[in-house]
Amino acid sequence: MAKAPREIDALTHDAARRINVPTAEMASLFEQQQEILGGGEREMTIARPRPLANGERRDRDADLDPQIVWNGAMIRITREQMRQLAETGELELGDAQLVWRGKDRQDWSDLVVNAPPIYVQEKVHPKAIIDDLKRRSDARREAETDAPDLFADFNGITDPEARAEFYQHAQHWTNRFILGDSLQVMASLAEREAMRGKVQCIYFDPPYGIKFNSNWQVSTQSRDVKDGKRQDVSREPEQVKAFRDTWKDGIHSYLTYLRDRLMVARELLTESGSIFVQIGDENVHRVRAVMDEVFGEENFVSEITFQKTGGQTSDLLSAVQDYVLWYSRDIAKAKFRRPYHVKELGVGHGSGARYDQLDEEGRAFQLTSLTSNRPPGSFPVLFQGTEFGPSGGYWKTGQAGFDKLLKADRIRKAGRTLRYVRYIDDFRAYPVSNIWTDTAGSPDKTYVVQTSPAVVQRCVLMTTDPGDLVLDPTCGSGTTATVAEQWGRRWITIDTSRVALALARTRLMSARYPYYLLADSPEGRDKEQQVSAKIQPPMPTAGDIRQGFVYERAPHVTLKAIANNAEIDVIWDKWRAVLEPLHAEMNEKLQTAFEEWEIPRDLD
Repeated sequence: MAKAPREIDALTHDAARRINVPTAEMASLFEQQQEILGGGEREMTIARPRPLANGERRDRDADLDPQIVWNGAMIRITREQMRQLAETGELELGDAQLVWRGKDRQDWSDLVVNAPPIYVQEKVHPKAIIDDLKRRSDARREAETDAPDLFADFNGITDPEARAEFYQHAQHWTNRFILGDSLQVMASLAEREAMRGKVQCIYFDPPYGIKFNSNWQVSTQSRDVKDGKRQDVSREPEQVKAFRDTWKDGIHSYLTYLRDRLMVARELLTESGSIFVQIGDENVHRVRAVMDEVFGEENFVSEITFQKTGGQTSDLLSAVQDYVLWYSRDIAKAKFRRPYHVKELGVGHGSGARYDQLDEEGRAFQLTSLTSNRPPGSFPVLFQGTEFGPSGGYWKTGQAGFDKLLKADRIRKAGRTLRYVRYIDDFRAYPVSNIWTDTAGSPDKTYVVQTSPAVVQRCVLMTTDPGDLVLDPTCGSGTTATVAEQWGRRWITIDTSRVALALARTRLMSARYPYYLLADSPEGRDKEQQVSAKIQPPMPTAGDIRQGFVYERAPHVTLKAIANNAEIDVIWDKWRAVLEPLHAEMNEKLQTAFEEWEIPRDLD
């Protein structure tokens, strides 16, 4: 029997919209429209975090730049402040900032960035390609042309006139690769496409320094780039100009490059959004100072250290780590989805490694404290013929709760005190910290500075939900886009290199992902009912990605939950009525006086 043809569908972000932009073929028409209507040139203006008056310079020895200087000012202090200064020796007058050559002049005026139009060069619709590759049924071939319309409009604007009215209409969302300078592209997204405050997560992987081998790859065939080698110099005019203009003043140009892009990136973030900047140990301290200035040190979230390789030769200590600086737009509103590791027996400090004992059934457990510094528990406990009290504190539960712990066999004697039995499967997960040692390596690298997907994935998943927008100003091999596509996030990624975008495009087009069940689907609702053990009421489904996926559950059994579980008393009473007569009969026949805990558990 022949198999039924498999239906091909595409995941869409139906609720999301974006402004219609011109195609490359329509560039001349768009320019004519701008001449007629005006407003052809657009700029984005952002106030400097710490502006200076025209001609003013910060008081310092400029030969020491880049350096940290105090943001002091001439002020008047009150008598009360004088008294406070005399008594405590402290008076807060200002904070510090990183300065470099050229920063004073830059701070005389606002940051002004040209926001050019972005033209569509190519539209790729995977469903149309797959439909053509899979042989269609005779009925469909008769009803449709054999050749798919790869150049059809997938954007949902049906009015032909509206299609030519660029930057004026909302259309279906499409993910995008954009070729160009990230500063101008981000400004264009903000000014021309009204994307201010629309991006939930930005993953920014700038060059770690000013050597050109960390800035580009000249061929899709080889990722071996040597600094100073003529054959490894890019022939792309955009990149040659970008390298010449960006790094002509060394580290000072580098810091200017970063601050300008961070200022524009901040404008794109939602109030709950986050930005992650990946950097090496050479400049992490400088980049953090710049980010403190742009985002405010109060919005610093974490400095993540991740392992990039398993080992590296060095005359001294091997450097196997890089850093990710995490800042939020507003830390009070930041979206955060806590990530977890799965405990493995004998692995991980403070997680699986401490479960070093086995019960009669082979379940791993550890003994933990039963006492705390707060009431309610201050009473004696009789356990296996010995009376115990809470040494130097209180029991973590009351008398009734402690009885349930005893009945659930969750108490063990340890020296002169009692301990709580915590099994490894009581809660099989533990929170991820800011030290990531499980991220080393990136399989099948295609780009010279390709980031491990595990790093980007963790950053994206803990700060976004399905359907949220992720932006990467430095596309490279397309790791951020690949991760965002896998987990149902919308994405935009930017690069100045055609080589990088070609590699990323190929990577996305050939990617294969695990299959996930949408929560808003019939199959997803069935699975949700199965894993949650809760009846799902009947309701229509629409395949809305924003509702998320069906997620694996991890049971969480706590001391408090056991102490408050009334079913334990019911089960205890039921089996006590059965076992006590057997206990008495055994003692009578064996002429023993075994207590319950003294009864042998094996036949030997």
